[in-house]
Amino acid sequence: MISERQQLRTMIRQRRNALSPVAQQQAAQGLALQFTQHLALFDTPQTDKLAMQHVAIYLTHEGEIDTAPLIAALQAAGKTLYLPVLHPFAPGFLIFQRYEPNTPMRQNRFGIAEPMLNCHEIKPVAELDSIFTPLVAFDLQGQRLGMGGGFYDRTLAQLPANHRCAIIGLAHDCQLVDTVPNEPWDHPLSAILTPSRLYTFKR
Repeated sequence: MISERQQLRTMIRQRRNALSPVAQQQAAQGLALQFTQHLALFDTPQTDKLAMQHVAIYLTHEGEIDTAPLIAALQAAGKTLYLPVLHPFAPGFLIFQRYEPNTPMRQNRFGIAEPMLNCHEIKPVAELDSIFTPLVAFDLQGQRLGMGGGFYDRTLAQLPANHRCAIIGLAHDCQLVDTVPNEPWDHPLSAILTPSRLYTFKR
């Protein structure tokens, strides 16, 4: 029997994949514009845990909103960026490695580009200021539905209870749903950035 979460995952992925190339491009630019418009908020340490200098982000895969313009905006704002790498020794977990335009890349087993492992460039998850996460669906309570692999939830569970790291979901506006069925291991978001607005949540 297909679970409620899997049904929702399938429906929203179909909705997202139905966006035209032009709509995808406009959404990507809108996402970067929203970040730029809220830059003062992101740079204010006392505001909703959104201060950032060391920032983890990801490269787009399978219909996700294109992060390339946002990456360019982050770099223009002087942020230090990190990309997720599949943990070589702990299956199901991610590590985050520093990323620059000339960073050597490779394809992981999911066909996603990631930096070639360099232990000297790894940033412990607890030392990151912000982590931008992919998602399939989100609701206005800050709940996130991922692809089902649990990589981000397992990795974020390593954060200490009093952490200051902002967990920010990135999504198309059409990925908003009334309620995401949540599980005990789901990690709620600090904020969600879409092409039309920034949602923030008290944690």
